[in-house]
Amino acid sequence: MKPEKQMTTMNEPHGWDRLPLSAPLREALRAMALESPTDVQARAVPALVEGGDWQITAHTGSGKTLAYLLPSVERLLRREPPENPYRLSRPRLLVLAPTRELAAQIFAVCRRLIRELPLRVTLLTGGEDFGEQKKRLKRNPPIVVATPGRMLEHLQKESTDLSMLETLVLDEADRVLDMGFRDDVLAIAEHCGGQRQSIMLSATLHGKGLGGMRRALLTNPGSIVVDTVREADERVEHRILLSDDFDHKMSLTAALLGAADGGKTMVFINTRRHAEMVARHLQSAGIRCALLHGEIPHADRRRVIRLFIEGRIDSLIATDVAARGLDIPGVGRVINFDLPRSGDDYAHRAGRTGRAGARGVTLSLVGPREWNLMLSIQRYLGLRFARDTVAGLEARFQGPKKQKKSGKPVGRKTKKNKKAKKRAAEAAAKAPKIKKRLRDRKNIGKRRKPAAPRAPDVSTE
Repeated sequence: MKPEKQMTTMNEPHGWDRLPLSAPLREALRAMALESPTDVQARAVPALVEGGDWQITAHTGSGKTLAYLLPSVERLLRREPPENPYRLSRPRLLVLAPTRELAAQIFAVCRRLIRELPLRVTLLTGGEDFGEQKKRLKRNPPIVVATPGRMLEHLQKESTDLSMLETLVLDEADRVLDMGFRDDVLAIAEHCGGQRQSIMLSATLHGKGLGGMRRALLTNPGSIVVDTVREADERVEHRILLSDDFDHKMSLTAALLGAADGGKTMVFINTRRHAEMVARHLQSAGIRCALLHGEIPHADRRRVIRLFIEGRIDSLIATDVAARGLDIPGVGRVINFDLPRSGDDYAHRAGRTGRAGARGVTLSLVGPREWNLMLSIQRYLGLRFARDTVAGLEARFQGPKKQKKSGKPVGRKTKKNKKAKKRAAEAAAKAPKIKKRLRDRKNIGKRRKPAAPRAPDVSTE
């Protein structure tokens, strides 16, 4: 087996003209007002154009979508002999995304990119009319963006055929695994032609299950690593506000969102029930906010995101369904009402702000039970959270009174109670008797074997 290819870090900036892209694509990029590529685009485009399987690891907001769309479209335009893509009978490029929102975002970027090119793209997601999607597939679009469940459904009902597929892209692979789509993705891969390029993108290198997914989809893959989630973004400040309980957190959140200079803010909460409670509390306090979680119908989720992007609402109360993939410009703050369960999830949430060269801030509300989790997130990401306060809402909790060097609280050594010792000794003394009784109980209800009949007493006179 060949050794895995590894790309080295590239610090020198590259213009679009220095990348192996045809004139129509460079013109499309100028029309999109994109002056120069990001780091991941500058490194990925030349490598992916050459072919082979690749895993790309880069943080949220680094430009990963164009990093794989540009070389994939370039390969379609470089056909030898030239073909009319409108007449292609089967899809040649398939992009799989874990959520409808991310799939719609990729579709929008792709449509802008190929607007003046002889290519078509279609979107296949759940919650949309299946028959209408089937009609669009009959028009033979060479590019398909889909969620795994809906794509597999079309394949099972023979709405389309992937035997001629040239490029398979799995975006946000770690999120695909988290949402339980692994089997769907592998089933889709079995429908694809063997001679294809496979590209897997994730924000983490060593997420649970990523190794197995990589081995199943990629053959001798190259690796491109740019600004992983464990590398702190200097554009984002990280602060904490200590809190006492749930009600105190609601008061702090209302005060932060009610500030005149708050700007566009995303508030992340771990559970749907608590998110609904916080949203009702904030709305009753006169704060313009909306709610976003996975149980909200797709059409309503799209409407909420549109209102937030347009600035018609200032704050978005969300579970982690909105922490990945969505490109929402202008988010100045992220508030972690609940600390996320891992450092990677913290980084994904923080990635909602500080995008496109802007600066941002992440505020985390930390209660007594979240103190150790906060320390582990700091250690994992190599960060140091600054403390902040809201005037008049200072917490009684100011951290553990006694701390180790790591910051964790010093545990109390408990002495055994004399009565507990006595009870333990009495139980040990009774143990043999209990065993004997158990043996006796086994014989309760069992019939004894009948005694052998006695021979009659025969006497002779």
